Amino acid sequence: MNLLVLSLYFFALGGLALYGLFGLLTFGLYWRHRHAQFPTPPLPAELPSVTVQLPIFNEPFVVERLIHTAVTLLYPPEKLQIQVIDDSTDGTTERAARWVAYYKERGVNIALLHRSQRDGFKAGALAAALPQATGAFIAIFDADFQPQPDFLQQTMPHFANPALGMVQTRWGHLNDGRSPLTSAQAIALDKHFAMEQTVRHRANLFPKFNGAGGIWRRSCLEDAGGWHTDTVCEDMCLSTRAVLRQWDCLFLNEVQSPAELPTTLSAYKSQQARWSKGSSQCLLKYGRAIATTPHQTRLARFYALMSMSAYSTNLLLILLLLLQIPLLLLDFHFSSWMLLFSVAGIGQPLLFVMSQRVLYRDWLWRLRHFPTMVLVAIGLAPSNGRAILQALLARQQAHDFVRTPKQGNHASSPLSELRFDWLILVEFALALYAWAGVALALRQHNFGPLFFLLSCALAYSGMVALNMREWRWHLQQEARRQETAVTPLP
Repeated sequence: MNLLVLSLYFFALGGLALYGLFGLLTFGLYWRHRHAQFPTPPLPAELPSVTVQLPIFNEPFVVERLIHTAVTLLYPPEKLQIQVIDDSTDGTTERAARWVAYYKERGVNIALLHRSQRDGFKAGALAAALPQATGAFIAIFDADFQPQPDFLQQTMPHFANPALGMVQTRWGHLNDGRSPLTSAQAIALDKHFAMEQTVRHRANLFPKFNGAGGIWRRSCLEDAGGWHTDTVCEDMCLSTRAVLRQWDCLFLNEVQSPAELPTTLSAYKSQQARWSKGSSQCLLKYGRAIATTPHQTRLARFYALMSMSAYSTNLLLILLLLLQIPLLLLDFHFSSWMLLFSVAGIGQPLLFVMSQRVLYRDWLWRLRHFPTMVLVAIGLAPSNGRAILQALLARQQAHDFVRTPKQGNHASSPLSELRFDWLILVEFALALYAWAGVALALRQHNFGPLFFLLSCALAYSGMVALNMREWRWHLQQEARRQETAVTPLP
């Protein structure tokens, strides 16, 4: 038993250290390529046709803003088509139809494409709309995006390179200062785009499309096989095939596509769980092809596989926590040579700090939310871990695409879709377990695991508290709606 516990402990610790070293590798590659420049070429005399696709599903709070923003894109009207691709089952369709008709009367080439069946979710909607698209290039914006008016002017000239299949821009934030939760999310996303995506592109390490805020060359999209519906990360699925087909990809860190961050914990959990599941599905689907492709370097293949499997750290984190009390009962002490594992973990924090440093003048002030981000990341481990296990254990089953609710400028949080999740019981149990570990470590004067145990205790306690707060707010809103429904008119 002692040997089993120690073996599992070093397995979890070693796995987390490996991804920490992966962070150091990313930091080193970023430092090496940080001065690379990709100036925007001049606009060609004859601009190609572009279709802007706006996939939406039950987005009453933001659909009008999205349409208003799309029609302000600076591009010759005769070369621009806008498709509002709608799978909604609520009042979103009526809102969208009203503004589509309004702009169509004023000469805008805009159409509403509504499906009564949500087959294939977002990927299915994009695939169904593609035959009606007239553009040689396809720009995609999710419901919460507000692209800058000059977005196409900054991105389209790069397609003068005939081998370029897609252009991805950096996601900005419309509401990063709304709460500590959104501020923490902004730090996490900034690290992904400013560090990881920059390295992927500049070092040619399997760059990827992020689902929105980017443009596809239509011939690349079709050559790669189009949109597949067997994963919930259709963006990673398609861009992986495009890279395997030897198309070039470009990431423009200096071009920003502002978007809304999830404002509630439940929305953020659903988003991160979907990304965890989709990344795991793509690893299962393309792992062998990536590992054996002769058209990529060993470093590129290694980087792609490590990136796709990175969400597995959630499972390793839970395993490490569960082993703490058995180790304490075995009177296991953290040896000085094991500090090497901790040193390896510095890679990821370096990336977070560097991303804030290169993007913002007030980067030090923004980093005050770094502890919140760490606690939220730990707290998401059960939700993300469940999503990974679902991908691994139900490979032949269809998985629902759980959308991330958007709030727009509405003060109230859109929690109408909130459902009780039994996972809160797991989070509660992990919180109790971590606090028990803290008490046991203090009692035994074994302070080695204390920081980790205390971080987990705070993280899972916070998750339970926030979940219960949102659930209580949801019940109050439901009660008010019912009272309003039964109150007779005067």
